[in-house]
Amino acid sequence: MAARAAGAVARALALWRVAAYLDLMFVTRGPQQALGYAVTDSVLSLAAASGTLLLAERFAGIGHWTRHQVIFMLGYAILASGILSVLFGYNVLFISRRLGRGQLDHTLLQPQPLWLSLLTEGFMPFSGAAELLPGVGLLLWAARRLEVAATPGWIALLLLNLLASAAVVWSFSYLWGSLAFWAPRAAEEISSSAMRMMSQLRSFPLDGAGGLLTGGLLSALPAGFVAWYPCRALLGIDPSPYAVAVTPMAAGVALAIALWVFCRGKKEYDRTGSQRYSSFGHRR
Repeated sequence: MAARAAGAVARALALWRVAAYLDLMFVTRGPQQALGYAVTDSVLSLAAASGTLLLAERFAGIGHWTRHQVIFMLGYAILASGILSVLFGYNVLFISRRLGRGQLDHTLLQPQPLWLSLLTEGFMPFSGAAELLPGVGLLLWAARRLEVAATPGWIALLLLNLLASAAVVWSFSYLWGSLAFWAPRAAEEISSSAMRMMSQLRSFPLDGAGGLLTGGLLSALPAGFVAWYPCRALLGIDPSPYAVAVTPMAAGVALAIALWVFCRGKKEYDRTGSQRYSSFGHRR
């Protein structure tokens, strides 16, 4: 068992290395190409959060959240999304596109497990890293203004919660995207809609949203776990000592549900095959 696990890790690292090299070659085809990716991705990341930033600046915060706490939350949200951009590019995150277009066949033909392909072939550390930089900058700037005690334990909790937040978003995309196994035409872009909802709702404190709405945003549409709830725990806004463990636990539940639905859809795909390609490989 240990030998198999070590072999899988070694294989994943090798594939990530290959993907990183290809991504570097793609980005550095010329200085204009590299600069264009860096500038546009950074601007888009900041623009997505600009509305909340302006509100926090105009009113010196939002609700019980101070200006700097809101900026910390925005940096956290951008960083969590950036992690997904780095690890699951090329429509691996928007899985319904691959399923709906019949492109899963390309992955199944590879001589390796499906999970390993989905984990590694979307790795884009250079073209996707530009989205990480604004998040890191906002997070560090706000943490310094808030005088956060960045102990090793706190940093470990920050990284754990960031990965958990990213896992919640990934799970939500795959949960809805799995519908494309059964309805490839109708659900081809459903992952895009799911990700858009998460992106639009991630940037606002939910303290004044009311119990019913807040519960919905932590369950059916778990946008509250993208940034609001973990930042409450990390900044001490939630006094419970167990608050920092809630987002990782929610991520575990979300992953379990998404993987169960995805595996059920994969069995359906094994039975029916692709419905979107002709014998010549062209999309119908």
